[in-house]
Amino acid sequence: MTIGYDGRSIANFVLDFCERNGRTVTNLSLQKIVYFCHVWSLIELGKPLIRHKFEAWEYGPVLPYLYREFKGFDRSPIMGRAKQIDPMTGQHRIVECSFDHETDVMLSKIVAFYSRLRASDLVELSHAEGGPWHAVWNHGGKVNPGMKLDDVAIRDFYSRAVRPYSLQ
Repeated sequence: MTIGYDGRSIANFVLDFCERNGRTVTNLSLQKIVYFCHVWSLIELGKPLIRHKFEAWEYGPVLPYLYREFKGFDRSPIMGRAKQIDPMTGQHRIVECSFDHETDVMLSKIVAFYSRLRASDLVELSHAEGGPWHAVWNHGGKVNPGMKLDDVAIRDFYSRAVRPYSLQ
């Protein structure tokens, strides 16, 4: 059993979904949509969606490798897909995004909701006072290496929130 997916596969799912629905996605909004997919997986499915930890950056939760993948688009809509090196050929190939039915349905509903929001609204949502990002970013110490967001803190905080989408 997989302990979470590669964040690039979730990003490609988001980008494919948005392309099919005529929505554009910037690097900033992609990071937040992927984050909220992870948040609701922790609650709805009871497990992490992404195997890597998000970091608290100025504009909210970020997967650094995903940021590096798409930083060349800056504030423009992302027109490509996340890639990985094929270990057999050494060539770059697009990371696949195939999930079990339950995960696919959940992701579709979450992306349908969050992809309608502006990047600034997504940042504001991810900065909720008392939330996981807020607690790590405003930790009060001089050093907080990695600024990692803890999945338990994410689950505990958002399990008290009203779901902004319906799984029905």
